[in-house]
Amino acid sequence: MPVKLRRREFFRLAGAGGLASFFPGRGRRETATGTIQNSLFSITQIPGFPFADSRSPNRHLGVESLLQAMGRAGLKFYRSSSVQGLSGPQGLIAADDVVLVKVNAQWKYRGATSSDVVRGIVQRVLEHPDGFRGEVVIFENGQGRGSLNCDTKGGGTYADGSVHANAVDESHSFTYLVDRIFTDPRVSAYLLDPIRGTFIGAADHVTQGYRKLENVSYPCFTTARGTRVELKEGIWTGAGYSQNLKLLNVPVLKTHGGSEITASLKHLYGVLSMNDGQSNFRHYSGHGETVGKMVALVRPPVLNILDCIWVSYGSLGGYPAGTTFQANRLLAGQDPLALDYWAAKHILYPINAKAGHHPDNATIQGWMTAAQAVMNSRNLRDEGQGLFIDRVTKNENEMLVYEEVAGAVSDDDLRKPPDPVEREAKDRAPRKIIL
Repeated sequence: MPVKLRRREFFRLAGAGGLASFFPGRGRRETATGTIQNSLFSITQIPGFPFADSRSPNRHLGVESLLQAMGRAGLKFYRSSSVQGLSGPQGLIAADDVVLVKVNAQWKYRGATSSDVVRGIVQRVLEHPDGFRGEVVIFENGQGRGSLNCDTKGGGTYADGSVHANAVDESHSFTYLVDRIFTDPRVSAYLLDPIRGTFIGAADHVTQGYRKLENVSYPCFTTARGTRVELKEGIWTGAGYSQNLKLLNVPVLKTHGGSEITASLKHLYGVLSMNDGQSNFRHYSGHGETVGKMVALVRPPVLNILDCIWVSYGSLGGYPAGTTFQANRLLAGQDPLALDYWAAKHILYPINAKAGHHPDNATIQGWMTAAQAVMNSRNLRDEGQGLFIDRVTKNENEMLVYEEVAGAVSDDDLRKPPDPVEREAKDRAPRKIIL
């Protein structure tokens, strides 16, 4: 069974320095038996209306709680010389990074990524303590059916092309966030569908299109601000590449007919181009190999944030409403395989006990095992890029799950010095590690 830390035990160990062995940048996360412990973060009981922070109307309580939980475990969201609750020298996002936020916009309603969650993520990037000088680009390849305006017909899945975002206010599509919520030149959106059939060579740094790599492909495009993104290589400067490029993978958890589930790994089908000649292979005999190569060969996300606010257990398109379940949760981690396994077993499967949703069934085990082999064929750790896992796992004994209720600790609490009386009380409290 995985080690699972509830809030009280988490703070007790943090106060006593007991979490030090799990901090990024301090060697492998290992237990006494020598197995790694890849961290997962689970936030529960996110309120139906998550925007209640008077300091910023775009802060999302679930996202806030998630980033704070990560920070307390040593995985800081911001890369900065300033050591605070959410920042440190080995954080994920630097002040000059180009941050690509991959969303699911091939569908709409609850089949799409929550734009409310994306709103909270973008807001936090912009609030970088060193002053954010980079860019945020919300992007998707819906393979000809995508719409960042959340008005797709989904290949006939929906009755019409009206706007229905997965949000408290359904008019708040991804383009609405860019054009109406943020109205900031640092924030833009890019739909890859129009360029999915254009393939370019290694020396082409102008054309909007795709490059092929073995039997996968990846986008090369110029942002609204004029930045040339070539996903595998980095940011083209005119004379070479810089590596201030970070990928945040933000899928929605739901059912899927071919792979049984859609989560962090399946979501990468919206990065590659199905026009590169490998579509038949990917559906679905080569699914595991494909998603594994997108992580191992192209660019691994520095963070996967799995949207479980609404879980579409009975429909791929998140419609009608009766095929969805309000779980009000967010999960995150740097290991997409661990995240997908744990979410399938502990969130999706329990909703209706469908055998195909359990990650130990033959279909999921088949593609997960193939993906794991590809990803673990190389060491994924790259501390310069903010990636602190060596290998991925689907073994729950190699997962360390931090679970908290949304809003358990405020951002202000993170800035306060430890209270010795409170710490002593916590140290006397009974242990609540769940094995």
